[in-house]
Formats: sequence, structure tokens, C-alpha cells
Amino acid sequence: MSALAIVAFFVALLAIILIHEFGHYLLARRFGFRVLEYFVGFGPKLWSFRRGEIEYGLKAIPAGGYVKIAGMNPFENDVPPGDEDRAYGAKPVRQRALVILAGPLSHFLVAAIIFSALLMTTGETDRTRVSVISDVPAELGSGRPSPAAAAGLRPGDVITRVGDLVAPTPAEIGPYVAQHAHEAIPVQVQRGTQIVNLTVTPVVLQAGTDQQSVRLGIELGPQPLGFFPAVAGGVADLAKYTRVSIVQIGHAFGPQGVVRVFHLLFEGAPRNQGDVASVVGVSQQVGAIGATGNWAAFFWVFAYVTLFIGIITWSRCHRSTVGTSRSCSSRRRGGGRSTCGRSCRCPPPSCCSSDSS
Repeated sequence: MSALAIVAFFVALLAIILIHEFGHYLLARRFGFRVLEYFVGFGPKLWSFRRGEIEYGLKAIPAGGYVKIAGMNPFENDVPPGDEDRAYGAKPVRQRALVILAGPLSHFLVAAIIFSALLMTTGETDRTRVSVISDVPAELGSGRPSPAAAAGLRPGDVITRVGDLVAPTPAEIGPYVAQHAHEAIPVQVQRGTQIVNLTVTPVVLQAGTDQQSVRLGIELGPQPLGFFPAVAGGVADLAKYTRVSIVQIGHAFGPQGVVRVFHLLFEGAPRNQGDVASVVGVSQQVGAIGATGNWAAFFWVFAYVTLFIGIITWSRCHRSTVGTSRSCSSRRRGGGRSTCGRSCRCPPPSCCSSDSS
């Protein structure tokens, strides 16, 4: 397990908090709210400084962060004299809602940027159109000699033909090989400026079992995408993993998920891959990934965790914004005051002040 990867993961989580709160902060400043504090952490104050009218700093417990806006806490009279028109409750509902939702939305933006950057720098096999051999192990997992190594295939070879397939993609090679087990398949590759023709005979591993597979003995590496395809792919990944996360959240907090957690906690049931994991559990997985040196996978996990937290905080803030906006509207029609934020708040302070925990 890589200690460096675990430390990097927790530093990345701290970065998520900073970015999340910066989303609140940026729009609050843009709309002219009176921002009082911008802190990372909770509990006793460790360090701070003041720039202009805002205090920035760090607190002892790095389990979240907050942006404090004047008039947001109904139990605290913290609106400076003369700033009543800049208090939270004095601003239009639309601006208040955007300030609240800016934090969760920053998670979606960061996740999309990371997904796109990974596609630009390392690529993804499923999106790769060119089949480039990244590795040719001498032996397969069962200890059998690799057919590809015996035939003379090398890392860096670009596969231009496999049997009847011309310029096959990585997604096409696997199914074709599976249909031609124990058959001699002509393979043409480009090696530098040369065209090399070889013959490879796939072998069957673990025949007759659920783990049966047909292998040539090559690994195909992903190729980096261009800027615009990478951005499009990053947005597509964002949409895909958002749907996956919503399904997982529904499962985790549904009846079956609650029962499953009970079995794990109190009955010592063995964990499955799809079980809910705590921050400690995720950090252990990240450490295992870091031990392999696969930093692309590390950043993918970080992007997914960032997105997952964004969905959780979005659902909290969205419900608060919608519900309290209706309450404020009805109270205004009934004559309720909303000049300094003491009689009408949309949404409540719990969302903006601590939703990065």
C-alpha cells in the first residue's frame, strides 16, 4: 500500500473543500453579498489573516470548510452597520440559490476537467481507434507461453490487420480472437516504417470454467485523444458516472442497502465489491492503486469521489433552496420582512456553512 497515494488523496480531499467553498465565495462576491469569513476546517482557529473586509484562515479540524455571509445565521446578529442591503436575506432568491448551488456545481466542473485531462494524457482503450501493443508478456497468467511472444510481436507494434479485420480497434480484436481459438491467425503490424506479417495461434485459458478466455498474449494500450474529443469524452463520462452514482446512492440508502450495512457492521458479513465504503476504505483502495504506480487510476478515483460528493451536496442544497424559496415567497406575501435576513432565509445556513464535511 502506497503511503504517498493515501497522503495525496487526503490532500486532494482538502482541495475539494477549497474548490467547493470557492464556488460559494466567488458568486457571493459577484452578487455583492457581505462575506465575513472564508475558512477551511472547523473548531479552534489555527491561523488567519484579513484582506479587506474578509477574514481568511485555517481551523484545527480539516473535516470541511465554510464561507460565512452576513445575515445567514438567524441566531447571530452579524450584519455590520450600513451593510443591511448586502446581507444574505436582502438579496433576491435567484442570487441566493445560485450562491448555494455554486459549491456543488464546482464538483461537477472539476470532475469533468479531470476526466477530460485523463483522456488527453493517457486515453482510454474503449475510445482508442488504433490498436497499439503496450506489452507482450513472456507468459500468460497460467504460466503458459504467450502465443504473441512466440510469434514475435513486440511492444509498440501497431496492428493493421488481424485475420479478416483491417485496421481493427481494440474493441474489435477481443471478440474476433475469441471466435478463432486454436486457429492460426495472420496478423499484420507496422513496426516503425516496416510492415511485418506474422501468424499467431490463440490459446484457451481455464477451459470449461466460468473464467474461460481466449488469449493472444498482448496488451493494447490506450492512445491520448485530441483536445475536443477529450473534452467531449470527459463530459460524456461525467454524465455516465453521475447516473451510476445516483443509482448507487439510491441502493445504499434504500431498504436493501440499510440491511446490508447492518450485516456488515454487526454480523461480520464478508464485504463485496459493490458495498458502501467509508473514507478510510476508499483511502485504502487508493493506497493499493498507488502501490502499483497507476496514477491515472488514482486521479480517476479522485474525480469519481469529487463527483459523488457533489451529487450528495447538490441534493441537500437543491431541496433546501426549493423548499425555503417557496416559504420565503409565501411569507413575503404575508408581510414578512426580508431586509437583513433575520425573518426570511432561503436556504438555511446549514447548506452553505458545512456541506463539504
